Amino acid sequence: MPDLKKIRAFAFDVDGVMTEGGILCDLDGNLFRVFDAKDGFAIRMASMKGYPVGVITGGRSTSIRERFRGSGVPQEDIFLGSRDKIKDFRKFCDIHGLDASEVMFFGDDLPDCEVLRAAGIGVAPCDAAQDAIDAADIVSTRPGGKGCFRELAEKVLRLRGDWTFDAALYEKKF
Repeated sequence: MPDLKKIRAFAFDVDGVMTEGGILCDLDGNLFRVFDAKDGFAIRMASMKGYPVGVITGGRSTSIRERFRGSGVPQEDIFLGSRDKIKDFRKFCDIHGLDASEVMFFGDDLPDCEVLRAAGIGVAPCDAAQDAIDAADIVSTRPGGKGCFRELAEKVLRLRGDWTFDAALYEKKF
């Protein structure tokens, strides 16, 4: 198992990591995704404890931005329409003065592989594409959209003594 204590930030793809990968489309072209509330809570916990959290996705829907802004991810850490994920990953690291080795990145498919290999710890959901599984340092026991992020983020926060709930801070921030 890689050294989880070195992780100071998290970044992830959306479709296939934070969702099961299915996308509904209405007749007007609006796209809809289903997110796991437990993953969302883990993002909030990381955010409350001062961990930068980045979203690096090829998706362009404004619903993605709104979902993660509501979980404590600032606008500048949400990279929509990413076609060069390693470039956006490096920008996320630069914004926060992080070395790539301090970031845990979650990805599930070929466009994520370069970042999975560059990050301090690359994580793939158990149902990820084989290329992502091969590039990852850890394969989650959870599939995408079903607690993959929560499983590993919680482990990191617990190891660092940061998995404690402060109701007053939670109410103030969210």
